[in-house]
Amino acid sequence: MTAARITVNGKETPIHPAACHTTALDFLRERGLTGTKEGCAEGECGACSVLVARPGVNKPTDWVAVNACLVPAAALDGQEIITSEGLATVGEPGTRRTLHPVQEEMAVRGGSQCGYCTPGFICSMAAEYYRPNRCAQADAADSADSAGSTGATEGADAEHGPNGFDLHALSGNLCRCTGYRPIRDAAFAVGTPTDEDPLAQRREQSPPAPVATEYTQDGRAFLRRSTLAETLRLLRERPDAVVVAGSTDWGVEVNIRSRRADCVVAIDRLPELRELRVESDGIAIGAALTLTEIERRLDGEVPLLAELFPQFASRLIRNGATLGGNLGTGSPIGDSPPVLLALEATVVLADADGEREVPLVDYFTGYRQSVRRPGELIRAVRIPLPLSPVVAFHKIAKRRFDDISSVAVAFALDIEDGIVRKARIGLGGVAATPIRSLATEAALEGKPWTAETVETAALVLQAEGTPMNDHRASADYRSAMLGQSLLKLHAQTTEAVPS
Repeated sequence: MTAARITVNGKETPIHPAACHTTALDFLRERGLTGTKEGCAEGECGACSVLVARPGVNKPTDWVAVNACLVPAAALDGQEIITSEGLATVGEPGTRRTLHPVQEEMAVRGGSQCGYCTPGFICSMAAEYYRPNRCAQADAADSADSAGSTGATEGADAEHGPNGFDLHALSGNLCRCTGYRPIRDAAFAVGTPTDEDPLAQRREQSPPAPVATEYTQDGRAFLRRSTLAETLRLLRERPDAVVVAGSTDWGVEVNIRSRRADCVVAIDRLPELRELRVESDGIAIGAALTLTEIERRLDGEVPLLAELFPQFASRLIRNGATLGGNLGTGSPIGDSPPVLLALEATVVLADADGEREVPLVDYFTGYRQSVRRPGELIRAVRIPLPLSPVVAFHKIAKRRFDDISSVAVAFALDIEDGIVRKARIGLGGVAATPIRSLATEAALEGKPWTAETVETAALVLQAEGTPMNDHRASADYRSAMLGQSLLKLHAQTTEAVPS
């Protein structure tokens, strides 16, 4: 097994002597790459973002932006990353660096003031710049004024530029002094990578293959095995191990709560956990696929998931977060469990002795507790087919994006000839665990999809769960939002579904 190392801006860099819990952010800064900044240390500001070469959806490699403050440096063993410094190019010795196109646009359009957040914006913007299927919108290409700001969005919606740039790529980046208009202008002005662009060319080659890692330092270990079977045997030997995929939850524990683990086991690159299969009776989603990968590979095939993804944290987080991790934490305010409950999903649990499949409705047993046994991993999430045609995901939070939900409600209804034939409703934020709204489902099924039925069922929905008062919302507010969510769904669907 070779010594742990990361290719940083084209140069192999040993991870030693970093501690096992050292984040990629601290690892880079300790080596002089100080463009990567720490702002919040919990994945909410994006000042730390860097690019990682990952398996692509439309090309062999995608350049993916991730929060370096959350990812352990050891988790990047054998991988290839680019920082904001690495985007610029160097010519002959003694010549000036040539700015990358996104750096150039940020400079000329006044997208930087104090500059602290700028490198993070640059990396997130570069990931979108290199997104393979990004292309100019035909109805906007001729109308956009590439030299000015006021016409930047003519012919396009407010969140997508005429150049195909999706502003959600920057949803995890915060700026406290420049203001977002010039940053948006820069994003909407970038062109298409040239054929000579080395990072564009790099997309045509496969990313670095996953490597087995056995990194030990100061009595602690960060381990990655090559196969699921090896990993499950390791977990049987080390029941104390912390299992990580995207580290979007564990990274916060390390940074904010100073948590340390004697043994961390990475599962994010295990091929058995990265499969996505669409079959006649269901869809199997590997537990270690990131939310971005799932979103792009399904491409709207599961409409309820398609509604969830844009509201789940930020693009930076979705580039690392996994369904397995979101379910594994057992959080009552995770965004995916209500959706998966409404979809009647099951979880496939695996240990060294074999596998078992558990309905998600039976998976959670208490606050951050589940039926998962020591040594067991979530291998996949299965969604049965066919899907209900009437779906919605309502997330009530203080911010529109990149926020924790106060209440989350997912609906999946079969309505035929104006009658609710089947109703499945998942709730988050109103009990110690995510729950199915069984009483409300019963109040709807077999009834006409009318205002009278919905108003009666909304009262039932308001009484579901045991909402609490906390800094995000009061119990009364949470209950009121439950009822309002059903009324909103009815209002949204009455034109599409005859009553």
